[in-house]
Amino acid sequence: MLAAGVVVLGACSPPESSLDDAPEPEATADAPQGQESAPVGALCEYLPEGQPARPVDPPSSEVETTGEVVATIETNQGPVTVTMDRGAAPCAVHSFVSLATQGFYDDTVCHRLSDSGGLFMLQCGDPTATGSGGPGYRFAEELTGQETYGAGTVAMARTSQPASTGSQFFLVYEDSQLSPDYTVLGTMDEASIGVVARIATEGQDGSFGQVGGGKPNNPSEISTVTIG
Repeated sequence: MLAAGVVVLGACSPPESSLDDAPEPEATADAPQGQESAPVGALCEYLPEGQPARPVDPPSSEVETTGEVVATIETNQGPVTVTMDRGAAPCAVHSFVSLATQGFYDDTVCHRLSDSGGLFMLQCGDPTATGSGGPGYRFAEELTGQETYGAGTVAMARTSQPASTGSQFFLVYEDSQLSPDYTVLGTMDEASIGVVARIATEGQDGSFGQVGGGKPNNPSEISTVTIG
């Protein structure tokens, strides 16, 4: 199953999804370069991968490739607003919108916080809150090789294998040093960065061990994700 779970954080490890064979805190530290990427404007291929963590239908393969989409993630710590560009990552945006519309992200917990080692992010999108849950499908990363992950970036978690993006995503609240291997889904506004930063001030429990980070001490729960 596509376990979009915790990113494997090494000293500067990125958030990665984990496949069934890797427990998420799984994903390995920096993923290899030169992996397959879904070309902008092309049909998206969503490949079956294990069982979905929650009943959900995969997205259609035909996607919109222009325009912006705004998603509001309602958390118990405040709303997080994400603006997504269909032109930059049509497959990822299409998948996120499909999952949000079906309620996949509702009543879930952001399971991992990284607050050191060059990676400052909160990882969400796994209904099992273990880091190993996914939507039952995977798809190719959408990369230019020039991706950066500054404060406010929202990117998709993945494993070290190509085409392993699923449902998990991470919210970057401080500039982070990652290799350009994670599809950038969108950006948060200043108020939203503040919400994530406040969660991070309470630290994490270190439960993800070598992968890096742990469960946030200040629980972060998503009640709903609305589009538009």
